Amino acid sequence: MSLKHLTTALAALGAAFILYVGLSYLLTPQTTAPDFGIPTWPQHDGAAFLAVKGVRDIATGLVILALLLTGHRRALGWAMTAIAFVPAGDMVIVLASDGPAGTAYGVHGSTTLAVALTAGLLLRERMGGRPSTDTYASQRR
Repeated sequence: MSLKHLTTALAALGAAFILYVGLSYLLTPQTTAPDFGIPTWPQHDGAAFLAVKGVRDIATGLVILALLLTGHRRALGWAMTAIAFVPAGDMVIVLASDGPAGTAYGVHGSTTLAVALTAGLLLRERMGGRPSTDTYASQRR
């Protein structure tokens, strides 16, 4: 499998996953929320905050898909670099809220690593291999 196929699969999988999570927060917020890792969740009128998370996650997935489908792979790499901040922030929030460390690291930390790895591979994809000596010499002139 080529690097391009691998990064396409990883980005598409990431987009599908975060779209699923976002839709879950919009459609069944009270059943989805406990899996996030924060010990308490808003009830009744406060449930709108869960919808905010759902919309954020859906928007994240749509950005990934838009860049992937339009072929802007380098921009996708940079966008995913920025997007890695979201699960990293979620991990810190869970830890700061006395949520389970296993969820913080296992769910949000591993998601951060997966997004950052995909971003790094996308940014590296363009480099291909080391340029030949002729190409290298002509670039230095």
